[in-house]
Amino acid sequence: MNFLAHIYLSFGDEEVTIGNFIADSIRGNKYAHLPQRVQKGVLLHREIDTFTDAHPIPKISSKRLHANYSHYSRVIVDIFYDHFLAKNWLQYSKVPLDRYVDDFYDLLESNYTLLPLATQRMMPYMVADNWIFNYASLQGIANVLQGMNRRTKHRSGMHNAILDLERNYHRFEEEFTAFFEELIIFSQHKYNTL
Repeated sequence: MNFLAHIYLSFGDEEVTIGNFIADSIRGNKYAHLPQRVQKGVLLHREIDTFTDAHPIPKISSKRLHANYSHYSRVIVDIFYDHFLAKNWLQYSKVPLDRYVDDFYDLLESNYTLLPLATQRMMPYMVADNWIFNYASLQGIANVLQGMNRRTKHRSGMHNAILDLERNYHRFEEEFTAFFEELIIFSQHKYNTL
C-alpha cells in the first residue's frame, strides 16, 4: 500500500502514524532510537506490506500490469489502490480528505526531528504539491506516476500506467474494495496486538 493507506491504517494514533509513514526509509532494526509507539508504527507498516504482498487480490491487479512494467507493477498497484482510497474516502472516514491530509502534514511538521533524512527531504515537495490529497484525481495519479518514472531514470515506463488504470478502472476498483476490507481487519488486529 502507499502513503494514504498506511496513514489511514494507523487508526488515528499519531505516533503510530509517524512510524507507519516513515517505515520505508528505515532499514532493518535501525528504529530502536525512536519512541515506542513510533516503533510500533514501523512494525505495523511492515506487517501491512507482508500481508499485501502475499494476498491474492493485489497479485491479480499486479499480474495485469506485469507484462509492461515487470517488478514495478506492485508499486503501481500500491499507487492505484491509494487512488481508490482517496476517491472513495468518505466511505472510510468521517473527516473530509482535505482536512485529514492537512492534519497529517501538521503532524509531520510538529514531529520533524523524528523523520529520517530522506523523509525530511521529500516532505516539502509532498506538501507543496499536496501529493496525498491529489491521489483522488486521475491527474494526480498521472503526476505521481510521472514522478516515479523520473526517479527510475525513465527505465520503468510507469508514466504509461495511467492508461492501464483508465482501461481497467472498474476492475482495479473492485479489487481494491474487496482487498481493503480484509486489510482493515488485519491491520486493526495487528495494531491491537503489536
